[in-house]
Amino acid sequence: MPPHTKQNAPTEASSAVVRHGVPLLPQPRYWLLWAVALAAAVLAIGFSVQLVAGLTTNEFGVDQELSRHHVGALTTLAMALNFLFAPVAGVCIVLVIALYLFLVRKSFVRAVMFVLFACSGWVASEVFKLIVARHRPNPALLFDPLAPETGSNSFPSGHTAFAVALAFALYFLVRGTRWGVITAWAGAALAIVVAWSRIYIGVHYPSDVVASFLATSAAVIFLAGLWNRHAPRVLGSFPRGVASEAAQSGLASSEATASDEAASETAATQAHGS
Repeated sequence: MPPHTKQNAPTEASSAVVRHGVPLLPQPRYWLLWAVALAAAVLAIGFSVQLVAGLTTNEFGVDQELSRHHVGALTTLAMALNFLFAPVAGVCIVLVIALYLFLVRKSFVRAVMFVLFACSGWVASEVFKLIVARHRPNPALLFDPLAPETGSNSFPSGHTAFAVALAFALYFLVRGTRWGVITAWAGAALAIVVAWSRIYIGVHYPSDVVASFLATSAAVIFLAGLWNRHAPRVLGSFPRGVASEAAQSGLASSEATASDEAASETAATQAHGS
């Protein structure tokens, strides 16, 4: 039987992960079209709940029903999430993780990537808040208002948008490792729980939190498309230290790939020999 032959040609999968030391991110083929379509869906929902009579009233019934059945443990959880995913605490979370990536992991590129994607939800939600200008649920009509808020910034939910964006950003950091799938599922579950908490507290309508998932997904897809196309080129204009880090990152990735190939070749040779 002929010996196993090593394939030296680089695979498309390996070349699609890193370019000039910059991690490339997953994106749909028609990423710009997807981003526009999701943004249009957000606007369609926002204008519908504003213009179609009865939709907001029906949604407010969900808030009122939850307000009548508050439970101690659930209330504690909802209020904790209300604090953790608020702008001040959220900024602290992003900064701590970014500083860890930069100072401990020595990865400026990944720190920048994390900050950009973690903050994309906030940016997207603020843009749509200004366009739609939907009033928040009236706390005076709730049985047990936990955190009364007023104003025309209900649609979409900023807390939920940040939770979704944070899930994307963390997944991009560990994608391709054994933590990738776990992080994806945990991030999705956390975002859903945060969305529930906003309705439970009574500061958002159900359509507000649904729109947050769509708005943040649109922002992440759009940003990923820009990142994949321009981040490797922009990195070259940075100081030598950053470029050196990128080169080392690319070298480490290449060495890891070569090590995997060597291990596979050894296992295959032993199998043929036996």
